[in-house]
Order: sequence, then structure tokens, then C-alpha cells
Amino acid sequence: MVKAYLRYEFSSAFGVITSSANPTYDASGKLLFTSSLESISVWNAKQASLVRQMSPVVASTSAGAGASAAGGAVAEVTVLCCSPSGPTIAAGYSDGTVRLWNYQTGDCSVTFRGHKTAVSCLRYNGGGSLLVSGGRDTDLIVWDVVGETGLYRLRGHKDQVTDVAFLPGQSKLVSCSKDGLVKVWDLDTHHCCQTVGGHKAEVWSLDVNPAGTRLATGATDNEIRVFAIRNPEEAAAALAADAAGGAGAAAGSERDHTVLVPMGSVRRGAASHERVAMLRFSGDGEWLGVQGAGKGLELFRVRDEDEARKKLKRRRKRRKEKATKKAAQKGAAAADGGAAGGSDNEEGEGAGGAEGDDEDTTKASDELEAVQLVSSKGAKIKAFCFTPPAAKLPAGVACRLVLSLSNNCIEVVNISSETHDYDTASRIDLGGHRSDVRALALSADDSSLLTASSAALKLWNPRTGACLATMDSGYGLCVLFAPGNKFAVVGTKEGTLEVFDLGAATRVHVEEGAHGGAVWSLTPLPNKTGFFSGAADKTVKLWQWSVVTLPGGAKSLRLAHVRSVAMADDVLAVRVSPDGRLLAVALLDATVKVYFADSMKFFLSLYGHKLPVLCMDISSDSSMLLTGSSDKNIKVWGLDFGDCHKSLFAHGDAVMSVCWVPGTHYAFTAGKDRLLKYWDLDRFELLLELPGHLGELWCCAVSQFGDFVVTGSHDRSIRRWERTSEPFFVEEERERRLESLFEADLETTAADRDAAAGAAPAAGGGDAAAPAGRRTLEAVGAADAIIEALEAAALELERLRTADKERAEAAEAGRPPPRALPPNALMGGLAPSAYVLKVVAGVRASELEQAVMMLPFADTLRLLGYLPRWLEAGGPAVELTVRLAVLLVRLHQGQLVATAAARPVLLALQRQLRRSAQGLKDVVGFNLAAMGHLGRRAREREGVTEADGVAPAKLQLLGPGAA
Repeated sequence: MVKAYLRYEFSSAFGVITSSANPTYDASGKLLFTSSLESISVWNAKQASLVRQMSPVVASTSAGAGASAAGGAVAEVTVLCCSPSGPTIAAGYSDGTVRLWNYQTGDCSVTFRGHKTAVSCLRYNGGGSLLVSGGRDTDLIVWDVVGETGLYRLRGHKDQVTDVAFLPGQSKLVSCSKDGLVKVWDLDTHHCCQTVGGHKAEVWSLDVNPAGTRLATGATDNEIRVFAIRNPEEAAAALAADAAGGAGAAAGSERDHTVLVPMGSVRRGAASHERVAMLRFSGDGEWLGVQGAGKGLELFRVRDEDEARKKLKRRRKRRKEKATKKAAQKGAAAADGGAAGGSDNEEGEGAGGAEGDDEDTTKASDELEAVQLVSSKGAKIKAFCFTPPAAKLPAGVACRLVLSLSNNCIEVVNISSETHDYDTASRIDLGGHRSDVRALALSADDSSLLTASSAALKLWNPRTGACLATMDSGYGLCVLFAPGNKFAVVGTKEGTLEVFDLGAATRVHVEEGAHGGAVWSLTPLPNKTGFFSGAADKTVKLWQWSVVTLPGGAKSLRLAHVRSVAMADDVLAVRVSPDGRLLAVALLDATVKVYFADSMKFFLSLYGHKLPVLCMDISSDSSMLLTGSSDKNIKVWGLDFGDCHKSLFAHGDAVMSVCWVPGTHYAFTAGKDRLLKYWDLDRFELLLELPGHLGELWCCAVSQFGDFVVTGSHDRSIRRWERTSEPFFVEEERERRLESLFEADLETTAADRDAAAGAAPAAGGGDAAAPAGRRTLEAVGAADAIIEALEAAALELERLRTADKERAEAAEAGRPPPRALPPNALMGGLAPSAYVLKVVAGVRASELEQAVMMLPFADTLRLLGYLPRWLEAGGPAVELTVRLAVLLVRLHQGQLVATAAARPVLLALQRQLRRSAQGLKDVVGFNLAAMGHLGRRAREREGVTEADGVAPAKLQLLGPGAA
């Protein structure tokens, strides 16, 4: 008989404030965004409170986009970029996907798949209509945010793309890479128009000031290089207007492609021994922040034009004074006096004049002034951002920085406008641990969760993820609730036992010298009178709870030592059976000793593990012992005779925690391979693999009714896995795991093949463009759906033609006409053309190009045949039809020209395509003109003119055609 089980699925994750991606604000400065592993946390910047979390694991719009069948594993967020227009934030992930989120509703609107590896940089253009992403696969991809599709892929870098930025006012973008090059790309020709070298090693970051006049780059050396941004089109137009002859025009044409003009460099200060990790201008362009790879962030003030000119004049004056002094010294030292001295003086003045001609332009040192080194105590700065200009700053604050620290907290820093000193305005740190979650425990009623790390003990609500209390502690390795759930005991790495009052959130007692080494395990007695502790000092100790009355009359909990039992080696884990009869002790010599708990008389010795047993648990009926070891195996032992029922290879790394589900012989195991696994140990079968953590798992705990599981990890997250009402079968789950492995291998192979095919032209011809998308399983499924729809439509057309023929024959023979054909139920009663349109319109815009590329040419011809009918119908299908026509003709141009059957279809498209597109364009133009008219009427009623500066802001919302 096939047995069914209930599935466990990922429910929530909490405890991570910030992870690897950069923090960023929205345009108003009211919301702050940080990455929390695979989620995006939205914070109220003023109140430092969490508004919402956006995760593809629980987002219904991305159920098939990255989530595994087991309900958990997705990639980590690597970079964030907020749109300048609209409530949208773009997030790049470590699996190469880019997702666009609406941070007001928490929905994922678009998923782009184009990179093979992690996305390393993202940037919007000024209007928010284009998004460019750079990846570790050396590619740049330009995405159409409005059309929800990829436009093209730019190839030319030989190593990871580290940063990218659009150039305001120009159809260009600039990128930098670990290959040491900075490249300028023309978005009209899709090619690199300038390559800047000169950096000694990897270029890690760049940024363009808001005015679009300066570009700053940071590399592994101690210099910040600055470039003036030049618009070749404007320069060429100015030269053409001012040129008097052909020579001037020729001279101007030689410099047409020069966009970046070097302005020199500025040396970094105390943090110059570290590479630049991030470099950003503030929103008003008055500050430049340069973050090193360590604890320091250097802040530069950008001088305005008048200050830079004064600095240039002072530099000229000093240079002339030096030249004059040098010439005077040469004249005084001359042997013959006046004549030779006059000659030398003239020569020195000439040299000084030539040098002045070379340095009469503004340099980087004239514009940038180092003012402050910002650092954080005890933690490295991973990333930072400036508050936007719209945010209101307190009086006396020149600018505000948000620092994302490596210890899982956010720090807000104010820079004084007078002294340029900095102070910490606020911190967001209560919602997570500063280091790994090493131990956790659930209360007896499952209403509270305790987690311990290297310096703190935190109390949580496991169902909501709310942090209820934070208490300073030692390095906690194990934690235990006292009876009543009002007190807790923590065993520390220092060998102490610390007692905490959870209601008051304070440490009330420290049992110094409880053990001579790290306390690795605590286990309570079933009669609730005390607990056993096992430590690295080779002893197991029994403690009893004792209540003392404090001087104020309040009562508190203390520990009373009852007895100690010496062991042959370090104790790694202790467990008491639920019936209170046996005590199991795991030792460093890879054995497990079983004693009678009341007398500590030896009962059994369990051998079999090749490496030390790190964790163990006893089933609710006290009949089975489950052990997990560093040898990656779990073993099930019978406690009646000490026989090993089964040894199972469980994890790809050490097994760190095992837990029985109360009242059953099901169990959970957690390992360093980042997986939580669910087992049936009566049948010795693996039921579920639950991926999701991005670091090693240290601990897990199961609720009293087995309805949820909580895990703690090296990635500082605490995850909750909930039992659902959905049944599953072991055989189906095993087949699903095998299929997922096969599909992952298939997708990787297809991506590598596409990348090799796309890289072949670039290898011979240098920088080039390629298709933006990547072949995915969703695109393959969309192509199959289109092919099936075309086949179904062809069969339906043949059925209709046969019916028409029979009707005509019956009319000629004078017979009554045959019965009318019933609608095709498989096509939903739609006509063939409407059915194909419905299927094609259901394909995501970001996957349509890849799906069309995978269609055979015969199906491409059939699909082309439907396009004229869709254009005749008009309506919302016009835009999709125009896009499909361009795609199909561009992809199959050679075959279409050589195929005679395609000529009538192309001629029909030629007659209708331009007319339909122009009609759609006219509608959009009419709507823009109407919106502009309504805007002018509104301004007239309010008495506001365009000279007041309000009109441009409103026109920007209407688009470029509204002006």
C-alpha cells in the first residue's frame, strides 16, 4: 500500500536586516530598501520600522520563477536599484535573474532572465524606461522596462562587469570591469565607441554626477580618477557652426567619438591600502563617497565652479612663483652675470608659459576636497547610499549616509555642515543577530522562540517573526527554557551557565565555573526538576532548579549543582529519554554511551560512526535514538539492545542537528550542506528536501504538535517551515527531484550553448551586441505551447474547410445542408486565429523573443500567416503583432527571402503593418496632447505659469512628446 505524507513548505524568514546588496532609498527619501538574503526589506526611514518584505518564495506572481518544488530555494539578492519614476525597485539575483517589484503592493511585476551568473550591477536611465544590468558573465544587457523585454546584449569586457551608469543627455552608457577597462557604449549602434585604459588593475566602481558632466572611477590603487563627460554630437554641431573652412570641420570630425576626457586623479587618504568597493555621488552632486573594502568610507566635497576656478588660479600663481624663483637662482649662479642671466630668465619664462598652457584647465584636485573618513566600530562597511535631495535633513546637517554593515545592521550617519564631523543618527539592529544563529529552542507551548549567537540572546514570536526582546550574553552554544517559560538557561563557549529572566529581558545569574570548557549541550529532565549539561571538560553535570527570594521580595531562578560524572572524552551532546530512564552521551571519540539516568550506571555503548557524533535525539516513545555525525551519516539505534537499525547517508556535509517529530517516527535533520531534510525512519526513506538557507545550518527545532519547524543558520536567518494539508507520495517526490536535476542540467547546457554561439562573432570582431534573453525552461514551454496552438488551429481550419466543401456539394446535389459544426471545446469555442492570438498573448513579454527563436521555420511561416488577420482586427493586438512581425523577419530574413510561399504573406504585412502602427501612434499622440491640454487648463485655473518651474515637472510625467 502506498503511503501518503503531508508536505512541509517554507513559510517565513526573519532575523536578517541587511545582506550583501547595497541599500537604496526611494525618490522621496521616506522608504529605505535593503536586501535580506533572497528578500527585499522595505523600511520606514524615519521610524526605522519594517514596512514589508518582498520575496519570490512567497510571491504568487513568481511561483514558477526560481522557487523549487519543495518550496524554498531561490537566489540571493546581489544588487538593488530604485526607479526614478514610479514605485518600482529592480533587484538582481545571484542566479542571473532581474526582478522588478512594486514596493507599494509587494508584487513582482516582471522577471528578466539573461545572465548566466550573478548580476553585479544595475542602473536605470533618467526617465526610468531603460534598465541596464551587468553580470559576472562579462555581459551587459539593456532591458526595456515598459515593453518588459530585453533589447540587446553588449559584449566586450573580458572579466566581471563591476559597475555601469547611463550618461545623462546622451544615448550612451559607461561600464567598468575587473579587466581594468572603462568602456563607453553607444545605445543607437549597440557598439563600444570608446575604451579608456590606464587603470593599473581591476576597476571596481564608477558613477556619474547628477549634472552629467563628470565621471569618477575607483580601482584597486589609491587614486580616484575623474573624467569630463563630453557630448560628441553637441561638440560637432558647435564646430560645424563656427568652422570657417574645411580644416576646422576635419579637425572636429577627428574628435567626434571622444566622450570621456581625463581630468587627472585625486589620492585617497587613510583607507588607500584597500581597494575601492563602491563609489557614489550624492543626489545633489555636492558630495562624493568612496568606500573601501574595509571599515573606512572617505567623503569628498565637490567644489562648485567658482571655488574650482579660484583653486586653479592659486595653482597657476604658485607655479609662476616657482618658475620665477628657479630662474632667479639660475641667473645668480651664472658665471658671466647679466647676459647669460637674461637669456636664462627668458628661457625660464618661456618654459613656465608652456607649462601653464598644459595646465590651464580644471583638474580633479581643483574640484574634489577630502573632508572626512567615516568608519563604523567593530564592523566593516559593505555598502552605502546617500539620502535623496527630497529628504528633509535637520539643521546643521550637510548630508546623510546610510551604511550597510557586515554585522547585519544598518547605521545612519549625519555629516555636520560646519565641522564636517559625523555622528550616528540611528541604527537598525534589533531585528537580527550580529553573527551566526548557533542555537535555538522552542517553548513548551510553541509561543516563544529563543536564539543564541556569539554575543546576544533574542526572544521571538515564531509565528510572526517579531523580535520581542534582546539580551546580552556570552557566546551561546545551547539554550534551554526553564519550566513555565519565564526563565531560560544558556550554555556558553566560556564554560558558564547564564540564567535569563525573559519577562524583564535581563541576565539574572551567571554560574561561573560551571564547566571547565565549552558547554555543548543541555537536556531537561522529564519531571521538570532540572537538567543535564555536557561540556568539553569531559564531564556531564546534573543541575536542579532552585528559587531564591531577592532583597526586594521578588523571586528569581538559580541553579543548584547535584552531581558530576566524568567521561573518557569531550562531551558533544546529551539527551534524556522522554520516560526519564536513560541518558545518552555523545563523546568526541565517535561513540555514544547510554546510562541509567537515576544512578548513572553504564548501560550501552554504541559504535559505528567514523567521526564524532555532533547531535542526537530520542523518540517520544523512548525506543529509538537518532544520531547525526561529522561523517555525513545518520544512524537509527534501538535503545532496548543498542542495535543499529539503519545507517543512512544523509547530507553532503556534517549533520549539525536532528529532531524527532513528537509522537511519530518521522525526523528532521539539518546539515552544513544548507539543507533541511524530512525522513520516515520506520521505512528509512527520505521524504523531502527543504532548501532555502544560504549558509550552513547549525540548529533546528520542531514544535510540540509537529506543525512547524524552525531552523537557524550561518546566514543569520531564522526560517520557519510549516506543515500543510497537501499530501504527497515518496515515489512522486523522488521523481520530481530527479526531474529538477535533469532540468537544471538541461537549462545550464542550453545557456552555455547560447552563450558560446553569441560569443563567436564577438571573439573575431571585438565589442558587439547579441540577443538579450537566455533560453529557459519557461521559454521552451512557451514555444511548445505556440506550436501546439498552431497545430490545433491547422486541424480546426481543415475541419472547417471539409464542412464547407460538404455544404457546397449538398447545395449542388439539392440535398439538405449538413448539421452545423459544434464549437471546438479544446479551443474554448474560439476561431483558429483568435485562439492562436490568445496563446501568443499569454507568453510573457520577456520570454517571447526566446520562444519565437525556438520555433521551426514551418511554424514560423504559419504564425506569419495569422499576423495580417490580427492587424485587420485592430485593438490591443496591434502592438503585439508589430513586435512579432519585426522579430520574425529579423530572425528569419534569409529563409523568408528564399521561400516563395512567404512572399504573399510579406506583401500583405507590408500593406497593413505601417498603417496599423501609424494608427496606434496617432492614438498615443492624441492622448498625450489631451493630457498636455488638461495640464495647461489646470495650471490656468491655479494661476501658475510655466515660468514658475512647475510645468517641467508635470511634463516629465507625460513623456517627451508632451512638450
